[in-house]
Amino acid sequence: MDTTRTATLAQGYRLHRATLLDLRALHRLETLIFPRDAYPYLDLALLFLLPGLFNLKITAPDGSLAGFVCCSRGLSRERGWIVTLGVDPAHQRRGLGAYLLAICENRLKRPFMRLTVREGNLPAIRLYERTGYRVIEHRWGYYRDGETGLVMEKRINPEDRDRYG
Repeated sequence: MDTTRTATLAQGYRLHRATLLDLRALHRLETLIFPRDAYPYLDLALLFLLPGLFNLKITAPDGSLAGFVCCSRGLSRERGWIVTLGVDPAHQRRGLGAYLLAICENRLKRPFMRLTVREGNLPAIRLYERTGYRVIEHRWGYYRDGETGLVMEKRINPEDRDRYG
């Protein structure tokens, strides 16, 4: 299923540009979602300072942080990258992850999008497969604890790019 055609933001949730002012909340959420792999505070801050990256967040109806994504235009005009994407466990299964993917895919306007995911993160892998990503590479020992990282890629249809941009 190609979610760039069907992704919508769940009722009451709002999309915003994330800024350095969100760094503390983003770090807390990153640590909650990825306890073994969370970006250190300084590395997360760099995601707001380096050129070619953009950061988005989704807030819940109560105003709390529900999810975030960082996307990179990359060094190639062919590929963009999802650097990190996470949804608070309390807000999962509402389509927020698929929505963030669709927004990045459309805003970067690259023919291909890539991301890396832990081989054991089956819920994330299922989301990525449902949205059109396929495993193209295994990076053995990619994570600090030695787990394999799966590089996944999606071909973006040009006619879908302007739907959520």
